[in-house]
Amino acid sequence: MESVVPILMIGVGGFLIGGVVSAAKAKKPLPAIVLGVLAAVAIAGGILWLWPT
Repeated sequence: MESVVPILMIGVGGFLIGGVVSAAKAKKPLPAIVLGVLAAVAIAGGILWLWPT
């Protein structure tokens, strides 16, 4: 169960990347930047969670 959370975080990051692409196509830079930062944090958090200590 413990390894499910980082996989979900990486998945949410991928979903947010789709939002970045959609916002960029709609010429809305602020939402694209915010979604990009959130996507980066979610993916980095998921990867760091899986990183062996």
